[in-house]
Amino acid sequence: MGILQLLTRKKAAVVQKDRPVPKHIAIILDGNGRWASKRGLPRTAGHAAGSENFRRIATYCKNIGVDYLTIYAFSTENWKRSQEEVSAIMGLLKQYLFEALDEMEKDHIRLRFFGDLSRLAPELQELAQKTLETSKKYDGFQTNVCLNYGGRDEIVRAARAFAQKCVAGECTPESLNEQVFSSYLDSAGIPDPELIIRPSGELRVSNFLLWQSAYSEYYFTNVLWPDFTEEELEKAIASFNRRNRRFGGV
Repeated sequence: MGILQLLTRKKAAVVQKDRPVPKHIAIILDGNGRWASKRGLPRTAGHAAGSENFRRIATYCKNIGVDYLTIYAFSTENWKRSQEEVSAIMGLLKQYLFEALDEMEKDHIRLRFFGDLSRLAPELQELAQKTLETSKKYDGFQTNVCLNYGGRDEIVRAARAFAQKCVAGECTPESLNEQVFSSYLDSAGIPDPELIIRPSGELRVSNFLLWQSAYSEYYFTNVLWPDFTEEELEKAIASFNRRNRRFGGV
């Protein structure tokens, strides 16, 4: 067993089925670098640990009845990080996509991407497209991975796409409403997240799902992402279930 496995090994949680769960949960995978620094490890080791934890939490979400899990894996701002760190993240993504293709065939899970993938390496773009094609065969649990994603960028791309159709005479500005605009977003056809979780102690949304989060419930915790266990997820779900969601009503 390697050092990362020793450091990240956690007791498996008992799957709870006696309470309602959000159908769509979104998570900002934050705190990988700080997790590594606290242990005297390179930041890249934190991303590896965070990647492994994502697999664990995704499996748990599937098992307890969550329909959609959206994760913030790499933002439009993350390109500002060191080349070494960016390369490590992209390497982990490549490994995950290779493994995901096998898991999709075995477990019939679906995978979708939010964000502008054109900046990724051609090999990664090809792998992403292959996973999307494989996903079309199945129904059930779906993971949405946000790559080179930013909420403002998504809205701008959607507005540009609608404007182009107007110029082409395919629609008019007067035809635009919230439902129509949503169909141009990366999340088209997917219900908005009911619960958004941010580990690591930061208290901001960081350009994540700006349109989709209009009525999402937020849950913040000081736990760093690699240490975010199934039990921590249950705490977030319990907090969600205690809230009175009025959607602007009484």
